[in-house]
Amino acid sequence: MMTNLFSTFDPSTNIFNISLNWTSTFIGILFIPSMYWFLSSRINIMWNKMNSTLHNEFKTLLGPKSFSGTTLIFISIFILMMFNNFMGLFPYIFTSTSHLALTFSIALPMWLSFMLFGWINHTNHMFMHLVPQGTPPALMSFMVLIETISNIIRPGTLAVRMTANMIAGHLLLTLLGNTGPSMTTNLTLMLIFGQMILLTLESTVAMIQAYVFSILSTLYSSEVY
Repeated sequence: MMTNLFSTFDPSTNIFNISLNWTSTFIGILFIPSMYWFLSSRINIMWNKMNSTLHNEFKTLLGPKSFSGTTLIFISIFILMMFNNFMGLFPYIFTSTSHLALTFSIALPMWLSFMLFGWINHTNHMFMHLVPQGTPPALMSFMVLIETISNIIRPGTLAVRMTANMIAGHLLLTLLGNTGPSMTTNLTLMLIFGQMILLTLESTVAMIQAYVFSILSTLYSSEVY
């Protein structure tokens, strides 16, 4: 019996004190279509269409001054997050994106690299971002403080946004599932129907949150040029 509601997120499966739950991060690789045929399959066509759409969108956000291949970083992040969010909806598969250990370890190094590149190579440009255009002189010191704080908390907001959305959906599904044995047959059927709708919503949230994470990362990187 589950003593703690949050124990559903515990990485408890281990061998020799090495957690095996984190290996679920690599299960999404199985969904990447392989080039085994001369003609592209439907999955391959969808995959190429998705990558092409993301590339064009990220390229527009990054601007003409971005380096070649930069969009591949954010496309890879989107795919990683989407697969991990989606795989976590299956029974007995550990949701790695519900832990700050994963989301923060992706957001923080990425943000640090943006900041180091911007302050080393475009120092004046980074100073300009601290004071928005049209700010009154009396408010400049406050704007610098506000912009600095908002810049520092960016990796935290990226990580917490993803983690909180994954935890909220899974907790709601768990709470509804635990009430099933104490219900009548009619109420149980309604509960199953409600969980099906909620699971569809969570599948959409899994893709949207991965898209939001990668888009915000792209916007943050575009500010350092």
